[in-house]
Amino acid sequence: MKILLPFLGVMGLVIVAFVGVELLNLQYLFGVIIPYVAFITFMVGVALRVLKWGKSAVPFCIPTTSGQQKSFSWIKHNRFDNPSNNLEVVGRMALEVLLFRSLFSNTASSLKKEEGDLVHGSSKWLWIAGLAFHWSFFILVFRHLRLFIDPIPPMLYLVDSLDGLMQVGVPVLYWTGLIFLISATYLFIRRAVIPQVRYLSLPNDHFPLLLLIVIALTGLVMRYFIKVDIIYVKDLTIGLFKLNPVISHHLGLIFYIHLFMVSVLLIYFPFSKLMHAAGVFLSPTRNMPNNSRRIRHINPWNYPVKVHSYEEYEDDFREKMKGVGIPVEKE
Repeated sequence: MKILLPFLGVMGLVIVAFVGVELLNLQYLFGVIIPYVAFITFMVGVALRVLKWGKSAVPFCIPTTSGQQKSFSWIKHNRFDNPSNNLEVVGRMALEVLLFRSLFSNTASSLKKEEGDLVHGSSKWLWIAGLAFHWSFFILVFRHLRLFIDPIPPMLYLVDSLDGLMQVGVPVLYWTGLIFLISATYLFIRRAVIPQVRYLSLPNDHFPLLLLIVIALTGLVMRYFIKVDIIYVKDLTIGLFKLNPVISHHLGLIFYIHLFMVSVLLIYFPFSKLMHAAGVFLSPTRNMPNNSRRIRHINPWNYPVKVHSYEEYEDDFREKMKGVGIPVEKE
């Protein structure tokens, strides 16, 4: 059921788009209104989540560490796994966000059948798939900016040419689209097949992966099989950007399914685990230096408390203390 429910949900969304566009002729709803609602929900939702996280107090110094803390000069300090200042935190965050450094150290454990020994080994497939998935997704989103900008800046032309550098057939095969589909499919199959991961996975882990897979499939179908004229697509996207959308009858069903699934992803994003894209920068386990030995971390939740010192306590109860034989500092 963990997999079936998200699958049925995604297929249901495809059917909704099919019925709405093909049978009810609601092109304006699926091409204009829903994308506007999705964009506003995405921007407002992400901003509110980030503001809420930013206003949250951090009561303790809690960076995640996996290396030697800075101490004596003759003890080697691990700067990235145990940063001691803000500059080292920036380096650690850059390696984490750009290269998934912590995931690179992922290990796998297994039992030898004959000896029954527990064996630990390197496991890099998840790191490779995660890196390929996120970077190809970023490049795909960046390349799609050409649909909203006219004239297209040189940087987009450069990324476009590099993405299709190893040209295979016509139209040009963009490698990021293929890599994105393969890596997303691998991440989904991994959650569905490996028993330990399947046990920990929830429907809200499978749903965005299935949604992204359908988005990738419809995008590839539009480009290589059921062709959609990019001129009419750009007329719509630039019109949406300028608040003057133009709906053309040349836009086919597959385009509206693709656009609707992207809109659903944008609406779903602020309320899901996908917010880790912004949350990683606000996580105190990552963005704090481990300097608690040198700098006292004051709990921002602390409020002024009237302290009753021992001297005051003894002044209040001196005679009673002396009466029961408790020694006192002042006679």
